[in-house]
Amino acid sequence: MSIKELAQQLNISIGTVSRALNGRADVNPETRKRVLAAADAMGYVANQSGRSLRQGTTNVIGFTIETNVETRTQGDTFFMSVFDGVQMVFARHKLDLVVLPCASEDDPFDHVRRVVSRQFADGLILSATQRQDPRIDYLIDRGIPFVTLGRSLSGGEHSWIDMDFEGIAAQSVARLVAGGHRRIALANTERGINLSFVFEEAYRAALAAHGIAYDPDIVIRGEITELGGYRVCDRLLALPEPPTAVVLVNESLAMGFYRRLLDAGLTPGRDMAIIGLRQSPQSRFLSPALTCYRLSLHDVGVELAQSLLATMPAYRDHYPQGVTQKIWPMELVPGESDPPLRT
Repeated sequence: MSIKELAQQLNISIGTVSRALNGRADVNPETRKRVLAAADAMGYVANQSGRSLRQGTTNVIGFTIETNVETRTQGDTFFMSVFDGVQMVFARHKLDLVVLPCASEDDPFDHVRRVVSRQFADGLILSATQRQDPRIDYLIDRGIPFVTLGRSLSGGEHSWIDMDFEGIAAQSVARLVAGGHRRIALANTERGINLSFVFEEAYRAALAAHGIAYDPDIVIRGEITELGGYRVCDRLLALPEPPTAVVLVNESLAMGFYRRLLDAGLTPGRDMAIIGLRQSPQSRFLSPALTCYRLSLHDVGVELAQSLLATMPAYRDHYPQGVTQKIWPMELVPGESDPPLRT
């Protein structure tokens, strides 16, 4: 609902509607009451707040995160590093970063609409992007500056930064195949975030490139926590023909995965090869050392901040790159968890 449509519905001028919505004293009280009631009934509040966001008057940027079990258990090691890079850029322009947690019981789309309606941020950074993400279409429709940490099929030409999941899947499968492995499992997230779709598609393509048929029985989806890793491993070990290797979509799974193998009298690496996604502080203390990938989350945060500011008129001269859509490379850190298959 636009201000023009609202004015047409009420059969009064756009200027009168605008003045009523902004609390101007030169509007008849009865007219103001009528306009506000209609705006509320027709959901116009979001459009009004979108205009406020576009004006960029708060010097605050919001960063939305979902406070699900995965974020609660690993968010400090991931997001705090990203926040550091984001705020380093914002500090140059006297901007402040505000973290906007979305409760696990809340709907992320409703959460963003509430954030927008409260008019306290000049722009937004969205995380946990969905395959089809209505938040993206909503913000584009209202012309609100934003960038996403993660890709989506929604939104067309909007700015985003994402990890090179295709490269990780291809390199991991190639490394395991070179070691003699053919039955290679995937431990994926059970949530519907786009990362899970991108990674699984890349995993399937990597298998096909080596002439290996996709087997849905060894693609296990679970909670991305230590307990989730334990349960995923338990399900793989229960198969008539367990895999000889596994690629983990998140390094938090590794600790639980290792523990389940040890509980079964098996040795991580020797009895099942394991490759994790990202080198975390915890993964460095696993034995055997986990083969995984390294990236600078601080630098990701810097790129996110600059990409957002490039979409905001007040900062475009500083960041003239326009729309940014970037796949962030990750560097393989060889460990001891994925040796060649024993014969």
